[in-house]
Amino acid sequence: MKNRRKSFARLLLVSAICIAMTMNVAKATPSTIVWIPSVDFQGFNSWHLGIDNYIRAKNDAAGVRGAGIYDAGLTVGILPFKKLQAEVGFDYLSMGDKVYDTHPVYFNAKIGMPEGAMFAGAPAIAVGAYNFGLKTDLTNYNMTYGLISKTVPVLGRLSIGYYTGNDKLLLDGQGNKSNSGIMASWDRTMKEISDKLWFAVDYQGGNNYLGSLNLGFSWAFTDKISVIVGYDIYNDKNSMYNSMNKNMNSFTTQLDINF
Repeated sequence: MKNRRKSFARLLLVSAICIAMTMNVAKATPSTIVWIPSVDFQGFNSWHLGIDNYIRAKNDAAGVRGAGIYDAGLTVGILPFKKLQAEVGFDYLSMGDKVYDTHPVYFNAKIGMPEGAMFAGAPAIAVGAYNFGLKTDLTNYNMTYGLISKTVPVLGRLSIGYYTGNDKLLLDGQGNKSNSGIMASWDRTMKEISDKLWFAVDYQGGNNYLGSLNLGFSWAFTDKISVIVGYDIYNDKNSMYNSMNKNMNSFTTQLDINF
């Protein structure tokens, strides 16, 4: 019976991947808040499937609504420890551009410790990397970052950190380097309403295509399935990818499934 359950779980996993790929949907970032990485980790041997959509908020001046971003992917926890955690994942990203979409695979990894692991009252910490693409000078954004996070009674959880990436690809609208910046977030489960409801705001600095302010909320349908609905306000709508899609601000929906 145990083997049958494992076989069935594998079948579900493979089926989900196939569905995602036939939808031309792609990307598995590390565990995130709304946009930026978080200090959360997948548990040991816990697999996470994410299917995210970013849809333009409105048409541009020519009456054209730019292409959206569609992503799906897998992340898995790889350490069996409570005080030291890690996860790895891969991305399959569609940006609505023929050149970029011919090299859609990206990788990510993260390691860290939860709150209280180092000593009583210690913050959570995480260091990681993401958007490691396979095409030199096109998709090798090579983002690295560090975050610390602390839960404050009543207020919620606060996180702050910093990132840097490939200065040949992370550019502003004038072609200048914009490959680093702060990361910050607030998130809270709204227990006064329901343990299933969660709100968050996060921010990524930099006038590159990743820099943005993001607001969202999540509803957990079960302990394994939840959906985030959010809105993304980009720092520089003329930066590299954003310039291909005027009025880059977007609505996002993110389906999260844990196996």
